[in-house]
Amino acid sequence: MPDIMEKMDIAFPNLNIYLRNVPKSFTVFGFEIALYGVIIGCGFLFALLLIAKLAKKTDQNPDEYWDLAIYLIVFSIIGARIYYVLFAWDSYKSDPISVLYIRNGGLAIYGGVIAGFLTVFIYSKIKKKSFLRYTDTIMPGLVLGQAIGRWGNFTNREVFGEYTNGPFAMRLPLEIVRASDVSELMREHMSTATNYVQVSPTFLYESLWNVALLIILLLYIKRKKFDGEMTLLYLGGYGLGRAWIEFVRTDRLYIAGTHIPVSMALAIVCVVFAIVCEILVRGKFVKVKAPTENTEEKESSEEKKEE
Repeated sequence: MPDIMEKMDIAFPNLNIYLRNVPKSFTVFGFEIALYGVIIGCGFLFALLLIAKLAKKTDQNPDEYWDLAIYLIVFSIIGARIYYVLFAWDSYKSDPISVLYIRNGGLAIYGGVIAGFLTVFIYSKIKKKSFLRYTDTIMPGLVLGQAIGRWGNFTNREVFGEYTNGPFAMRLPLEIVRASDVSELMREHMSTATNYVQVSPTFLYESLWNVALLIILLLYIKRKKFDGEMTLLYLGGYGLGRAWIEFVRTDRLYIAGTHIPVSMALAIVCVVFAIVCEILVRGKFVKVKAPTENTEEKESSEEKKEE
């Protein structure tokens, strides 16, 4: 591995992978297109294809989800941007117009998820359909979209964590990294002979976590006990992974006036909410089922006596 990296290079030294000149954008007919946007778009597309397939398998109308997708794409992007800007306002207050420069990054997943849930809720009320059935069908697609979308952070050289020398350690040229994201520990492991920082690729950790969660959701979907259970599984599963990943990241967004990472706090709330709801609803489900079984047994025994 070279000690001096070119500006657009990315390396994974412990995997012996060196990627030269990884672009952030490309040009088509004179128009510059950011890879970040292309990857996010691919995430939406594959998510919607999976959602439509699951809708068909569960005797729902896939067209309803394609119609919903138009609103979901628009409002989830707006929500993701608003969430990010609200908790990183210091970076935008001197140049408010930069809030519109989404191609440079700055979309917070939780903001998109919150806006998405609100959109689905309103849509379900208009269509007079089950909100939880909609969200249960959407969750696997959402996780797939997140797994793909995180690679937009890779091309943007963002969403990474503290210094590590583990197997997935990643090196980035210092000149392309925001100074605010470079920690003291990273600087301590730099030398005058190198021009890069070595970091934890938290975008990769989260992408892999989402793939694992997707597999769990797809395996469990036929076994769900009640509408909303897939949604709870997503909230708890993603929240669990996001909480520990957020702990490693150096670009955390904080609740104003505190040192509490907002996404970590929200992730923990989601995990607790999912566990409590699962216990309460399953408990209610068992209680409802038990009297029914006892009644059936009683009726059966009475029939035998009459015989």
